[in-house]
Amino acid sequence: MDAGIKKLLIDLKAKKYAPVYFLQGEETFYIDLISDYIEANVLSPAEKGFNQVVVYGKDVTMATVLTHARRFPMMAERQVVIVKEAQDILDLNKDTGAKLLLDYLTKAVPSTVLVFCHKHKALDKRKELGKKIDQLSVCVTTKKVYENQLPEFVSDYAREKQIAIDDRAIQALCEFVGNDLHRLANEMDKLVIALGKDERITLERVMAQVGVSKEYNIFELQKAIIHRDSLLANKIVNYFESNSKRNPMIPVVAYLFSFFSKLLVAAQASDKSDKGLVSALKISPYAAKDYSLALRQYSLDKILSGIAFIKEADLKLKGVNSGSDTEGQIFRELVYRLMH
Repeated sequence: MDAGIKKLLIDLKAKKYAPVYFLQGEETFYIDLISDYIEANVLSPAEKGFNQVVVYGKDVTMATVLTHARRFPMMAERQVVIVKEAQDILDLNKDTGAKLLLDYLTKAVPSTVLVFCHKHKALDKRKELGKKIDQLSVCVTTKKVYENQLPEFVSDYAREKQIAIDDRAIQALCEFVGNDLHRLANEMDKLVIALGKDERITLERVMAQVGVSKEYNIFELQKAIIHRDSLLANKIVNYFESNSKRNPMIPVVAYLFSFFSKLLVAAQASDKSDKGLVSALKISPYAAKDYSLALRQYSLDKILSGIAFIKEADLKLKGVNSGSDTEGQIFRELVYRLMH
C-alpha cells in the first residue's frame, strides 16, 4: 500500500479529519476503501440521519454538492458529504464547476468532511483545478498496481484481518486473480470466512476457493512445460479437455502467451538474477524462479517460436483456419509444440 494512503488511514482512525478529500485515479479499490471508512466511521449511527449525505456525480452539479457542504451540522460536531463517481459531476470539467470548487477549497467549511470519489482517471494537470487540488485538499492519486506489488497487497490484507497465509497461497492468488484488487480482497474475505480458529490460508484452500484443481491447473501446466514433463503435461491437457467449462481454452492460451511474452523480456534483460527479473518483468519474487528455470530451457529462438505457436493456436481457437480440429486437439498440439 502506498505510504500516503497508509498515513491517511492512520489519521482517519485517529479521528484526524480534513475538510476536503479528493480521491482520484485508476485503482478504485483504495478510493472505495477510504470513502467507505469515512462513511462508516466519522459519524455515529444517531448522527448520520441528519448529517450524512451521499450523492452520485451524474445526478448533481457542483453547486448542488457545495450547497450540501456549506450546511452546518445538526446536533453533531460535523457533517459528512460524499460524492461517489465524482468524475461524472455535470460541470466538473467546465470552467463554471471548476471555479465553484476552487472558491470553496480556499474557504472550506471546517465542520464539513467533503469527499470526492473521482474514479478511473485524475484531474487534468494542465487546468487550474488539477494544478491546485493537491495544495487545497487531502488529495490521493491511485495507480494500477504492478504484478510484483500484488504479494505485498495480499500479505498486508491478511495481516489486517489477523490471518496467517502461506507464500504459495499468496502466489496462487496473485497469479489466478491478477491485479484486480477488489476481486483479490473478495477472494481473501471468502477464505477468511471459511477458516477455523488458528487455521491459516494454504495453497490447497486457495485452489478449492477459486475452483481450480490442486493437481491439474494452469500453474502446474506451466511448470510441466518448463520442466519438459510430458507425462504431467498430458494429464493436465486431458483434464482440461474433459472439464472444458471450468477450463476454457482461450484464457488458458492467453495465460501462456503472457508467460512467454515475459520470458522474451527476461531473455533480453541485462540482469537475469531473480532480483533483476522481478524488476524487469514486474512480477512477484515467488514467480522469478520459474522464469530463471525457463531461461535455461528456452533459447531466444525457441521463445520466439513458442510465441508464434501460441498466436497460431489462439487464432484457431477463435475459428481462423481451424479446419475440423476440436479445441482439445488444438490445445494438445500447442502444448506438444511448446515442449519439443
